Amino acid sequence: MTTTSPHLGSPSGAWTDARLLFALEEVVETELNRHLKVAKDWMPHEYVPWSDARNFPGIFEDGEAWDKEQSKVTELGRIALVVNLLTEDNLPSYHHEIASLFGRDGAWGTWVHRWTAEEGRHGIVMRDYLLASRAVDPDQLEAFRMQHMAEGFESDNRHSMLHSVAYVAFQELATRVSHRNTGHQSGDPVCDRMLARIATDENLHMVFYRNLLKAAFELAPDLTMQAVRDVIVNFRMPGHGMPGFERAAAQMAIGEVYNMRIHHDDVLQPVLRHLKVMEMSDLSGEGLQAQEELGMYMGGLDAEAAKFDAKLAARKARVAARAAG
Repeated sequence: MTTTSPHLGSPSGAWTDARLLFALEEVVETELNRHLKVAKDWMPHEYVPWSDARNFPGIFEDGEAWDKEQSKVTELGRIALVVNLLTEDNLPSYHHEIASLFGRDGAWGTWVHRWTAEEGRHGIVMRDYLLASRAVDPDQLEAFRMQHMAEGFESDNRHSMLHSVAYVAFQELATRVSHRNTGHQSGDPVCDRMLARIATDENLHMVFYRNLLKAAFELAPDLTMQAVRDVIVNFRMPGHGMPGFERAAAQMAIGEVYNMRIHHDDVLQPVLRHLKVMEMSDLSGEGLQAQEELGMYMGGLDAEAAKFDAKLAARKARVAARAAG
């Protein structure tokens, strides 16, 4: 089936990034206006327990060295908070990438800058919380930040505006879920409230990109289906290059902050169901093949998640047995 754009009169087979960018401009403006109506400004400093703060060693003679016993945050919470903050720290690279892909003009440009400003709050409030509450080693945190940012960041989807839109539709939800679960596992109600506030922003960002992805499906279903398949099959979180990420990700998986089951059930499936991706019938050729391959991949991921669930349940049983004995 050939889809024709009401803006350009071009068959979907002739779509380029530039043509799609132009064709989606009206949708971006509509979604931007909707976002601005529902998004609520908030003050990062209001979520930080400043009364818990005290000087660290350095220029202050009364500085007190960091010790993990000074914080209410659990070990799992500490690990996840560092991963989440280091991810937010790369905002300059993320801004550069989406500004290069989406442009700085018109509704696209307004969204790029608004998104960046909102994401900036997340890094500000998380770092202030972590330092004021002494939840993490500040020297190690800064060393990790310098190493992570010095290595730079390049998105797996920087080659394509359409792939980038598809990626962030899932990645924003993944970030929301990771923040929310970190709050639940942190052991500190103040941290939980802060991360719930951040998660609300991330959910709104997901809705923006999900609705944009829906419009792309209406314009160019075959190309969009291929982009969604590529993104899901090759999905990686943006913080994958940070120091110690593999070990931290394993601990977060066992601690049920983020793992295969959560990724399948709480991130991929909700977006796919909302957009009715697997029920789409106006596909042909490579689009239909991509849909079939996506279905096979999701089935395989579900099976792998089931194996992980069984291993996790067995581990919990062993831990409970040791505690009882």
